[in-house]
Amino acid sequence: MAAMSTRKFLTLNPLSSSPLKQSLLFLSSLNYSTKSSAFGARNKNTATEKLSDIDENDSVPTSGISRPLSEILKELNKKVPDTLVSQRVDNGFSIKYVPWHLVNRIMNLHAPEWSGEVRNITYSPDSKSVSVVYRVTLYGTDAELHRESTGTAALDETGFGDPVQKAEAMAFRRACARFGLGLHLYHEDMC
Repeated sequence: MAAMSTRKFLTLNPLSSSPLKQSLLFLSSLNYSTKSSAFGARNKNTATEKLSDIDENDSVPTSGISRPLSEILKELNKKVPDTLVSQRVDNGFSIKYVPWHLVNRIMNLHAPEWSGEVRNITYSPDSKSVSVVYRVTLYGTDAELHRESTGTAALDETGFGDPVQKAEAMAFRRACARFGLGLHLYHEDMC
């Protein structure tokens, strides 16, 4: 540990949720890079092996709880590893996205003092869709900053989760993208 004396560590309670601890350890071990080739070689088997080697008494390195917003935003703007990106087809278009639960964990890792709230839920006049407005707030040592976004889901859409949950997850991801998290996915096809 002496070689890592400049890094802060958060020691998790051994009674804490093991899957959460494993995910935090995995996310904190990733070397975010602006170069896509840094994660091109990583595959899901490597990630699974890394998670299976975790000891219950390990410490989770963090970037520090109190930091200026500029440092938090710099971390959130880094490219999300391809192993954390999912893909779905919507109206014939292939869409890449980071699932909301992974966005939540990345936020916890890089901006641990963030907060989020549903600001508004609106059903369409024709009762075919629901829209959710979600606000994410970052708290730095120098200021606080918030971003809002919307998500909309069809009320008759089948699949897992109710329409409000789907709209909220979409709005949450989009609000985080306004801070830069996963924003590169919106521009990949343009490059």
